[in-house]
Amino acid sequence: MAKSIQFSRTGGPEVLEVVDAAPAEPGPGEVRIANRAVGLNFIDIYFRTGLYPAPSLPSGLGTEGAGVVDAVGEGVYHLAVGDRVAYAQGPLGAYAELHVLPAEKVVVLPDGIDFETAAASMLKGLTVQYLLRQTHRVESGETILFHAAAGGVGSIACQWAKALGVKLIGTVSSPEKAELAKANGAWATIDYTRENVVERVRELTGGEMVPVVYDSVGKDTWETSLDCLQKRGLMVSFGNASGPVENVNIGILNQKGALYVTRPSLNGYADTRERFESMCRDLFERLESGQVEVAIGQRYPLDRAGEAQQALASRRTTGSTILLP
Repeated sequence: MAKSIQFSRTGGPEVLEVVDAAPAEPGPGEVRIANRAVGLNFIDIYFRTGLYPAPSLPSGLGTEGAGVVDAVGEGVYHLAVGDRVAYAQGPLGAYAELHVLPAEKVVVLPDGIDFETAAASMLKGLTVQYLLRQTHRVESGETILFHAAAGGVGSIACQWAKALGVKLIGTVSSPEKAELAKANGAWATIDYTRENVVERVRELTGGEMVPVVYDSVGKDTWETSLDCLQKRGLMVSFGNASGPVENVNIGILNQKGALYVTRPSLNGYADTRERFESMCRDLFERLESGQVEVAIGQRYPLDRAGEAQQALASRRTTGSTILLP
């Protein structure tokens, strides 16, 4: 028997329940992983609330974790029982002691990266990889704006940007989070609870504004983000922490300077095994070199997943949060 977290209806954290059942066997092309640590992400909340529909109900939850290969299905040759591995995509169900998923979505961990670091960094780190190296390939000396700079993704982005010689302006919600973002390499911070973000960006850039804004907040920051962009700048909307951006008149992009907008996702970039492995190599190199260090601010037992999600949604977390089966 193995424990997992499931939900049979959408709603608040109370819909999550602990289930104890016989573990599924891996089918052709699949592996079963004994999780040692599981990553917590905003997308998990989106599925729980129904913002993103689960394929069916009842459903498991979570897409990110790290552990040891427990069983291998037919036709899997690049992984073996006992391998240390990590994953960030695949079917929902990572909130579990054992998780079955396609082997092509699983990567072998380098010896120098432990399970907790991997679980805390796979989804967030690969997100930063595509944001900074693919969606808009930042260049040394460039100034960018990154919302939620003290969060799990933001903390990694601050470090990666600094390693690339990029001036990252990070928005935060408190002096404590400002200090954390600066410690991680942010060039400057803006406390949006006390400061006007657009005016501060104008001051910090000498009126030039920024060529790209990375926004995981959503509806609350949409207009602000657009107003921080240079002409023909790029708005990268990659999350909905405050709710989805809706009812947008596309003409506003012209009015504010012939702007570009994109709504990327990890699945949209790591869409082949070759791309996935290349992105993982880039992330692992940053982790092993020490250019990026993942701060795990919170650890919760698996059966307290609802409590962990509440803390994340209310912005009471710093860095990454993991669940421990």
